[in-house]
Amino acid sequence: MMFNQIPIKKVRLGLTALIVLLVAALLPAMAVGRPKFAPAAAPAESLGDICTEGATFDLETRTGHLQTPDGNSVFMWTYALAGGDFQIPSPILCVEEDTPITINLTNNDPRVTEPVSLIFPGQIGVTATGGTAGLFTNEIGPGPGTVSYTFTPTEPGTYLYESGTNQHRQVEMGLYGALIVRPAGAPDQAYADSSTRFDPEREVLLLIHDIDPDLHQAVERNEEYDITTKHDRYWTINGRSFPDSIAPNNVPWLPAQPYGALVRVNASANNNTLPALIRYVNAGLENHPFHPHGNHMRVIGRDGRPLSLPFDNFATTIGSGQTYDLLFRWVNVENWGIGGAPPRIADQVTYPNNINLTLKDGVTWYSGDPDLGVHATNSPPGTNQTNFDFPADTTIFNQCGEFYFPWHSHALNEFQNFDEGFGGLATLVRVDPPPPASGPDLCAPR
Repeated sequence: MMFNQIPIKKVRLGLTALIVLLVAALLPAMAVGRPKFAPAAAPAESLGDICTEGATFDLETRTGHLQTPDGNSVFMWTYALAGGDFQIPSPILCVEEDTPITINLTNNDPRVTEPVSLIFPGQIGVTATGGTAGLFTNEIGPGPGTVSYTFTPTEPGTYLYESGTNQHRQVEMGLYGALIVRPAGAPDQAYADSSTRFDPEREVLLLIHDIDPDLHQAVERNEEYDITTKHDRYWTINGRSFPDSIAPNNVPWLPAQPYGALVRVNASANNNTLPALIRYVNAGLENHPFHPHGNHMRVIGRDGRPLSLPFDNFATTIGSGQTYDLLFRWVNVENWGIGGAPPRIADQVTYPNNINLTLKDGVTWYSGDPDLGVHATNSPPGTNQTNFDFPADTTIFNQCGEFYFPWHSHALNEFQNFDEGFGGLATLVRVDPPPPASGPDLCAPR
C-alpha cells in the first residue's frame, strides 16, 4: 500500500489516500508545540548510531517521564548508563559472541523504592554477585550497592534484558532493553550463516512496549494498583508512539526518547542488493500482530536462534518476551521509472493538477510525480516543475521522490494514543530509489 506518492483526489478517495489524508492531518495536530519535521531529514536509521558497544556496562536506575504525541506524560523507571540521564528505552547493548561480558547494576534513584535486578532470557551460565538473593536472580537496593552479572553469550541474535523482580510492575514501568549479540568477525550478518548478511546501514531495531498510565500513576504516587485491572492506553516502538516514532534520532523535543523507528530501504531492480535487517523485540505483556504494508519479509531467526528453514511472511505475531530477526528487501517489481528513466508512469497517465489535490494544513507527502526517484520542488503559481504545481506555501515532506508505506499493529486498538487514532504501535517504511550511477545521491541517509 503506497503511502505518499498518489495524490489525494476529492471524489475517489481509496484506503491509501485516506491514510495519507489522516496522517497529514494528524502530524500537525498530534505534535502541538513541536516543530514540523520531515523523516527524509533523518540520520541513518541504523543500530550503528545507537548501540552501546563493549564488554563491561555500568547501569544505574533512573526515573523520568515519557512524552506522548497527545501531550500527555507517563512516569517511568529505566536503566541508564552510569552518570547518564534518564532515557526510554534503556540503552541498546551490543556485544560479540564468545566474549565474556559484565553488567554492573546500581539502584541509586530515590524514586525507585524497591529492589531491582537484571535477567537475560536466552543466555546460559549467568552468574550474579553482590546484593541479595531474589526469586530469579540477585537483587539490589534501594540504596547503595551494586550487583554484577557476568556471562559469555555464545549464540548470535536479538535478545531482551529486563528486571527479574516484580516483573508485572517493573518491566511495565520501563526496566527493559535490547541486547544484540553479533557473530564473531561478521558484524554484517545476523547469524554465522552468510545467507543472513545484511546492509549495515539498514539495520533497525523495533522494540515494542505497552503502557497503562494508571499503573504508572499509582507507582508515582506510591499507591496500590490491582494488576488484574490493567488496561493499556499507549503502545511504543523504541520508546515512542506514532507519529513520534518516525522522527529522527535525538530530536530535541524528545530528549529522553532518543531512538527513532523509521525503516529505510532502497528499491532494487533484482535481488542482488543486500537487504535490511529488522530486529523485533516485544517487552510488553501482550502479543502483537505487526507488519509492513506492501511487501513481505523473510523470517531468519527467533528468540536468538537461527531457523533451519527460514520462511517468508507478511504479518508476524510477536509474543510477549519474544524476539525475531527478519530480512527485508524491496524489489522494484512494478517497474517504476527510477530517476525518470523509462518506462515512466507519468508518461502514460494524465497528470492531475493542484485542483485535484487536497492538502491538509498545507502539508503533503506527495513528491509531485508518481515515479520513484522523481521529486518536484515547490513552484510559484503559473510555472510547471516536473509536470506538477504545488501551491507556493506548501510544506512537502519528501526529499527525493521516495515512497512511504505504513508499518503497524493489526490489533487496531493499538493503532492509537489513548483512544485517538492514528498513533500508538506504528511507524513507516521509507523506500528510496537506488543511488545514481553518478552525481549526488539526494536520498543518502544523513
